[in-house]
Amino acid sequence: MMKFIEHPWERVELKFTKKTDAIVVLSSGNRKSIRGKSKVLEWHDPDRFFAGITLLRESKAPKLIFTGGANPYKPEISLQGNIYIEDAIAYGLPKNKLFSTAKVFNTLQEAKAVRNFFPKKSFENPKITLVTSAYHMQRAKKVFEREGFNVQPFPVDFKNNKIIYRSIFNDPYNLLPSADSLMVSSLAFREIIGRIVYRSW
Repeated sequence: MMKFIEHPWERVELKFTKKTDAIVVLSSGNRKSIRGKSKVLEWHDPDRFFAGITLLRESKAPKLIFTGGANPYKPEISLQGNIYIEDAIAYGLPKNKLFSTAKVFNTLQEAKAVRNFFPKKSFENPKITLVTSAYHMQRAKKVFEREGFNVQPFPVDFKNNKIIYRSIFNDPYNLLPSADSLMVSSLAFREIIGRIVYRSW
């Protein structure tokens, strides 16, 4: 199922990526707070973040915009975009090229928030390099295009390789149920629901 959800996206090489007006990295809840009294945040899946900073280092755009994803059930955690900016600065990126949107909770809010960075008189159809997970790219691309963006997709965080391309003849353990497979199926069903809601097939 995940192979179907991620179609037709494939990994993009940097050398084939054109320059745009901005790199936009969508939030994904990639930083998780560990249980207990500690306020330490741990990485969950950093693919989007590292793709964004790599694109900026390669001068594929003059600025990098992170969306300010928030968790309504954990208001004590900083916005995803603010956390990413701190991390990007720690990795040596210049602060004046890093931006975060206001608080957002879904893809449509992300698109509208990013649009605020581009005055309509100067940018009728801003060109952006959109960074998000491959399973989410189909919906995200259409949502951003509806907001007037010219989108260059840069999909990351592919899920299907582990599940689709392993043969039961090479690895008999693939016959056994696994939490990994259940997680991927859950992501796929969630994305199907999202596409129905956003009408983004």
